Amino acid sequence: MLSRRRSGGAAAGEEPEAEVEHAQEYSLRTPTGIAGLDRIIDGGLIRSKTYLVAGETGTGKTIFSLRFILKGLEMGEPCVYVPFDETIEGTVEGALTLGWDLETPMRRNMLRILDARPFFAEVMREKFMAEVVREIVKELKKHVTEIGAKRLVIDPVAPLVGEVVDVSWTRDFIRGFVTAVEKFLGCTTIITSEVPTGSGLLSRFGVEEFLSSGIIKLSITPVENRNLRTMMVRKLRWTRVDLTPYVYEIKPLEGIVILEPLHDAKLRD
Repeated sequence: MLSRRRSGGAAAGEEPEAEVEHAQEYSLRTPTGIAGLDRIIDGGLIRSKTYLVAGETGTGKTIFSLRFILKGLEMGEPCVYVPFDETIEGTVEGALTLGWDLETPMRRNMLRILDARPFFAEVMREKFMAEVVREIVKELKKHVTEIGAKRLVIDPVAPLVGEVVDVSWTRDFIRGFVTAVEKFLGCTTIITSEVPTGSGLLSRFGVEEFLSSGIIKLSITPVENRNLRTMMVRKLRWTRVDLTPYVYEIKPLEGIVILEPLHDAKLRD
């Protein structure tokens, strides 16, 4: 067991057709809470789909994930967060350094942070992939159902598969896991993946990017005599994608804040 510690109408008559279509489009979206991101992805992520946030060490994948969770809480949406590289206490304390209070929504049963490592270590001893996926999703579904969670974060996905012995097995496992999460949990889900520095890869196992409904790539980009954190929306299904890399900063309270296109930053150097 995982442990846990619309636009208004016209004054009279029907809304103009364009306004109705606009409202319908945005009702399908889940705002990310990342300052400056939602305006370039048509208002947010499509609900109940799975998205990959990939990046090198130090790019802010966990901060991105937590800001996504906090936005859900602000909107009254219960959330489940599964950190693999941090304890529950470490997650709560780390969030406090940015001015984020996770204890209060946890006490109100709006947020569950799960210590997944012991559970997954036990489950991964199973020999059959289908059984492993079924047990993991069953446990997640229990927590999602108990609080009515609308958002789920797996941060990062790599420890979920344990020690990689057979790459093809790992890829099939991730494929089955993502499919089951979307089918049985119904949450808007973010999974994070760390990629080797300077590799240009979009994921660790080479399959996550094909299974997810979108990829947001976080990078550290050298520009003249400094390094800039940059974000690019590499893929987003059913969305007009702006492939421009944007510079961003990490700020207290706000988290990740998109500033300007990388091209503009280079021109100022």
